[in-house]
Amino acid sequence: MASEVLWRLELDVVRLVPARVPPHKPPGGQSDGDRRAAWLEAAIAGAPGLEVSRIELDRAGEGPSYTADTLEEMGAAEPGALLWFILGADQLAGLPGWRDPERILAAARLAVVPRAGHDAPALAERIAPGRADLVEVPEIGVSSSMIRERIARGLPIRFLVPAEVEKSLRREGLVASPEPVPERKDHSRPRSS
Repeated sequence: MASEVLWRLELDVVRLVPARVPPHKPPGGQSDGDRRAAWLEAAIAGAPGLEVSRIELDRAGEGPSYTADTLEEMGAAEPGALLWFILGADQLAGLPGWRDPERILAAARLAVVPRAGHDAPALAERIAPGRADLVEVPEIGVSSSMIRERIARGLPIRFLVPAEVEKSLRREGLVASPEPVPERKDHSRPRSS
């Protein structure tokens, strides 16, 4: 989604921001922020225009991370920059319940990715009139919750996450995925006599 929005909106960069303490997740249900940042770094290694921002991880304090604070801080660090906040239509539907949604809309335009079961154009018009761009991206049926569920059940995640992320998860003992089969050097077929 990040790469597609980068390309479609002709952005200079998309910053992926792991939350220090996500306010919408139950306490203790998240991996350490530094680990999530490392996984993100591994996932986007070599991807032009994508970078990981530690803005929320390095923020002083121990409370939750709020999008409005992050966007305002990013805007202050780059005066004059036009910011977009990328989110799915499913998240847009819940935006009015977020902390200070009006500050989010004042700090950035929304790049809204349609999601099944959500009328993205209607939501954008109702929640962020004149502040949202709809961005069609190829739908890939892989979600973080599905990956977490597969990990919890000991199921393989190969090809569902970038190879470097899987290696990192395996090194940390979080994934029971088998090691990839080494590539065969000799691709010739045995001759029959």
